[in-house]
Parts: sequence; structure tokens; C-alpha cells
Amino acid sequence: MPRLFADPEFWVAVAFVTFLGFAAWLGAFKALVNGLDQRGQRIAAELAEAKRLREEAQTLLASYEKRRLEAEGEAAAIIAQAKVDAERLAKDAEEKLADFVARRQKTAEQKIAQAEAEAMSEVRGAAAEAAIRASEAILRVRSKGAAGAGLLKKSLDEVKSKLN
Repeated sequence: MPRLFADPEFWVAVAFVTFLGFAAWLGAFKALVNGLDQRGQRIAAELAEAKRLREEAQTLLASYEKRRLEAEGEAAAIIAQAKVDAERLAKDAEEKLADFVARRQKTAEQKIAQAEAEAMSEVRGAAAEAAIRASEAILRVRSKGAAGAGLLKKSLDEVKSKLN
């Protein structure tokens, strides 16, 4: 036994048992147990709050996921409608362009026809003027005197009125 008293571990054990006895006599165990119970309850409450927050976050995440899917569907519908509208607008523009080109071509053809008619009229007028001058020159040479001049004037007036 003397050896036991010399061992420091023995004295630590004796001090620990003495401390526990003294603490039990003072009621420190109750306070320690109550403190541990309160801490356990606080931790349990924090865990319950964390669980509630986690469930709330999962609900919110599901809600946002649903909204995202709806938004993607809506975006796809908008894109599809935009493609349809673009194709319709392109078709309308193509039809309007074709109509515009046809109208311009028709107008150009009408202007060409009008220019041809005017040119023909001018050529006829110039030919008639040349014929009148030539016939006037020939008739002047062939008909001399007052009777020839009157006849010539009457004939020229008649030709001018018929050609124009």
C-alpha cells in the first residue's frame, strides 16, 4: 500500500472523487445536469429550426424550379411565335416587292409605248412637213401665176388639215 500513496495517479483519483462528493453536497450536479439539459433543449430547438428552414428552402427551390420551367416554356412559345411572325413578314415583304416590281415594269412598258407613239407621231409629222415642202417646191415650179398660187395654197391647207 505504501506504494499506492506514492503514485500521483492515485492522488488525482482521490481528488476527483473528493471533488465529486463536494460538488454533489453543494448541488452542483443538479446545476450541471440542468445546464446540460438546457443546452440540449437549445440544440434541439436549433436543429428543429434548421430542419424547418431546410424544408422551407426546399419548397422555395421547388417553386423557383417550377417558375423557371414555366418561363422556359413561355420563352420557347415566344420564340416560335416570333419565327412564325418573321416568316409571315418575309412572305408579305416578298409579295409586296413582287407587286412593286410588276407595277414598275408595267409603268416602264407604258412609258416605252407612249414614247414609241410620240416618236412615231413626230416622225409622221416630220415626214408630212417634208412632203409638204417638197410638194410645195414642185408645185411652185410647175404652176406659175395667180391661179397656180391660189390652187397651191388651197391644196396645202387641205393636206395640212388631213395629216394633223
